[in-house]
Amino acid sequence: MKINKILLQGLLLAAVTLTSCGGDDDNNNNGGGDSVVILEGNLESRTLTKNTKYLIKGQTFVRSGNVLTIEPGTIIKGDKATKGTLIIDKGGRIEAVGTASEPIVMTSNLPAGSRDRGDWGGLIILGNAPVNQVNPEIEGINPAVTYGGTNAADDSGALVHVRVEYAGIELTPNNETNSITLGAVGTGTQIEYCQTSFGGDDGFEWFGGTVNGKYLISFANWDDSFDVDFGFSGKNQFGLEVRYPSFADQSGSNSFECDNGPNDNVTTLLTTGVFSNFTCIGPRATNAQSINANFQHSIDLRRRTAATIANSVFIGYPRGLRMNQQSVYDNYAAGTGKLIKNILVAPNTTYSVGTGMTATVANIQSWFEATNTTITAAIEDQFAVLGLNTNLAFGNNVTSNYAANPNFAVTSGLLTSGAEFTDATLNTWFTATTYRGAFGATDWTDGWAEFLPNSKTY
Repeated sequence: MKINKILLQGLLLAAVTLTSCGGDDDNNNNGGGDSVVILEGNLESRTLTKNTKYLIKGQTFVRSGNVLTIEPGTIIKGDKATKGTLIIDKGGRIEAVGTASEPIVMTSNLPAGSRDRGDWGGLIILGNAPVNQVNPEIEGINPAVTYGGTNAADDSGALVHVRVEYAGIELTPNNETNSITLGAVGTGTQIEYCQTSFGGDDGFEWFGGTVNGKYLISFANWDDSFDVDFGFSGKNQFGLEVRYPSFADQSGSNSFECDNGPNDNVTTLLTTGVFSNFTCIGPRATNAQSINANFQHSIDLRRRTAATIANSVFIGYPRGLRMNQQSVYDNYAAGTGKLIKNILVAPNTTYSVGTGMTATVANIQSWFEATNTTITAAIEDQFAVLGLNTNLAFGNNVTSNYAANPNFAVTSGLLTSGAEFTDATLNTWFTATTYRGAFGATDWTDGWAEFLPNSKTY
């Protein structure tokens, strides 16, 4: 954790003068009559406090030169009627540093029991770090805002112990906001202990940029859990995905979707982001379980991407690894992109290729299994083999029946060993572990994460 972020937060708490407009909203009262501070339009620098209620209405911006500071324990709700969305513009910053005991929560403005995916627009952070498109416009925002620049160390602030729930809206096909969207965000930005839940599109999406992150949770989101595009080159370690079997997008929902551009022609600033120690639990708890037909792959590699995924485990998807274009296979065969020491449980369609590729399924299998492990036995038999608790998959439970405090710690089984950090891409930024997947003997979700958000009274 960067100490300068904490110091900055403290200074702003002491120094920033608050301005706001108030109003009443029955959906935001814990007993009626409480004032609600409306956040809308362009926000000046200000601090949000945990003893005040906030509602984001419409597209709400923190423009260049302004800082939005959020105290630990603060609850911020997004307005459903106006598709409330919080956008940190290029040059703006968000300093949202919660704690394990007092996380910051951004959620739906509907009452407990009534919340659903897409209740509001989510959190968008835009920066000046490199991206492989020219003046790209972030999806889902109108009028358009652009992102990207040349400052790899750009600082958009901090997200620490933050939950984003029921966010992300598909406005039109392939034009969506996500739970957390990061457009050209730089390494000066701190992202740790962030959870997205029941989102209406991706859990996390990186459009270019260099930002690093640790301890990320994508829980029961609609489309891809971790989506990487446009030359992202940052690093992420310790990630968790759990999928709900009925929630999937018409575009095809994957655990990882790694892309490089809107077409296969972008040859500079490839997507080379590095991900290590992810535990990805797909929608299917048994081979025979019925799931949404739009679920696709554990790992979907597209259009010249060259991302690295290492020391991770994937279980429960109907398909395993797909390489969509010959350019993808060429990048991985040449060692530009890497898959290292992963465990892939994929009993059915384990490998697949895109139309017109020279490389075959046999080529991909031979390449992947040289450094990774494939398990084709029945899914239901592999949780114990891996060392995962069997109740970690949704199975046939409804959303309200997932474990309230699941234990993700791993103390036995195949995941307890086999990790490797000798490759140059897994440099000293990464915490070297002996275990694969996101967890050793400690469950880092305990205390701050929430797995039954629709039961919470905020």
